[in-house]
Amino acid sequence: MPEAHDRPTLAKALIAGLEARGIDTVFGIPGVHTIALYGGLENSGLRHVTPRHEQGSGFMADGYARAVGKPAACFIITGPGMTNIATAMAQARADSVPMLVIGSVQKTAELGLRQGRLHELPDQQATLAGVAAFSHRLLAADNLFEVLDRAFAVFAAERPGPAYIEIPRDLFDAPVTVADRPPSRLYRAAPDPAGIQAAADALNAAERPLLLLGGGAIAEPDAIRALAERLDTPTLTTINARGVLGRGHPLDLGANASWPAVRRHAHEADVILAIGTELGETDYDVVFDGGFVLAGTLIHIDLDPAQLAGAYPVAIGLVSDAASAARALTPKIADRPRGGAARVAALYAEMNLTERADLAPFVSFFDAIERAAPNAVLVGDSTAPVYAGNVLVHCAQPRHWFNSSTGYGTLGYALPAAIGAKRARPDQHVITLVGDGGLMFTIAELATAVDEDLPITVIVWHNQGYEEIRRSMDDAEVSRCGVDIAAPDFQTLAAGFGIPGTRVADATALQQALRDGPGLQLIEVDAGAWPKTAQLSKLFTH
Repeated sequence: MPEAHDRPTLAKALIAGLEARGIDTVFGIPGVHTIALYGGLENSGLRHVTPRHEQGSGFMADGYARAVGKPAACFIITGPGMTNIATAMAQARADSVPMLVIGSVQKTAELGLRQGRLHELPDQQATLAGVAAFSHRLLAADNLFEVLDRAFAVFAAERPGPAYIEIPRDLFDAPVTVADRPPSRLYRAAPDPAGIQAAADALNAAERPLLLLGGGAIAEPDAIRALAERLDTPTLTTINARGVLGRGHPLDLGANASWPAVRRHAHEADVILAIGTELGETDYDVVFDGGFVLAGTLIHIDLDPAQLAGAYPVAIGLVSDAASAARALTPKIADRPRGGAARVAALYAEMNLTERADLAPFVSFFDAIERAAPNAVLVGDSTAPVYAGNVLVHCAQPRHWFNSSTGYGTLGYALPAAIGAKRARPDQHVITLVGDGGLMFTIAELATAVDEDLPITVIVWHNQGYEEIRRSMDDAEVSRCGVDIAAPDFQTLAAGFGIPGTRVADATALQQALRDGPGLQLIEVDAGAWPKTAQLSKLFTH
């Protein structure tokens, strides 16, 4: 056993343990309860990014993970820091996004005494447990590596989500007397062969099968694409599965489950294969009227057994990761034409998305982005262009379109998430799509982008307030209240951060602004002046 002065403190052992497990980036704001933890960062290989709010930390870690498929860490102060990051953790949990949150808490001997100490919560772990996929309070320094491995097991082998490890602040300087363990190689659950055969039999006997792909299917798109093509059937890809089949794939119906034509087709499907999707309403029923109905035999494949007992009755349920199940199932599917591409083309023709009055303005909007920044990563908030893009935009590969309009549906996500995505993928053009209302939730993170010298493009859809809620109030015949809010002069604000700013009102100007400003910039779109007609391009033909 090493001498006491040679033993690492928990803070230093934690940093070494994170590096050994592949963490390279930490998002966090130092505080009086985490100074010892930050001492462990000295001389480490971890990159630390300082947001301007702990919610920003969580959204940055979320964007980082969605961009590259691996977690980052957040170092968060006791009390208000933890409640600030809770919203970001809830969004990540709803969308199955991995992140590791390390939170300080009161000293071990002070826990639960409610003595009115600085940053004290009655039970911090209980407060955060509801938004975490894994939650643990570390009470002995020598248990550190075991607890880290348990958190990383969630990332590697279960349905991922935020993992929370709470550390009493007196433990940061405590010695760790045990050595770290060699990294484990964990494999996700393999599909049961009998279940695969039962699924294949049902699909081979189907006359009108339907494939549903969720965010759990994006890790190995080649395996998923091979299955879809062998099935030769219409495929709904959710917002989080965007790009899994590739751009303009003839079988891809996109995230269009709420349109009447697609609902009818889904209801008529005799066998439905759902992979890596919780079948939630923000993916299949965004009009929230319960009109997406599956009447056929449902085969559901998911890492989370609880998802196999959800709102839709499952005839055949397989606990497995998507790629393993796809590889096992594909060779058992009869290779025969099922007319999938023709049915998809007919459904697109019936939906006629680019000619709809509510979607037409955004055809030219996204065409301008595609022409100026092809294959960019588009990170969105809950805002009009994102709602439209969820059904209009096609991506060449996964992890290029994600936003907070799914699941938890928070505002303020896009800017910090884009910062995280750019930190994860510095070689990629990252574009933020956010409304004037949502941007104000986390606008301080522009300073973080400046600090980190991250050349992201912030596109602000300025429609003078909360337009979506404004319309909803009008539809419900409720007098408008709290939605016609003032916005700052975004050009002056950008200048205050030292960021170039531009106002545009049409696709030509937007395209030019994107080409003129490869560095960090803010482009303000005048939504009221934007043309209301479609300008059809190859981006939207299917």
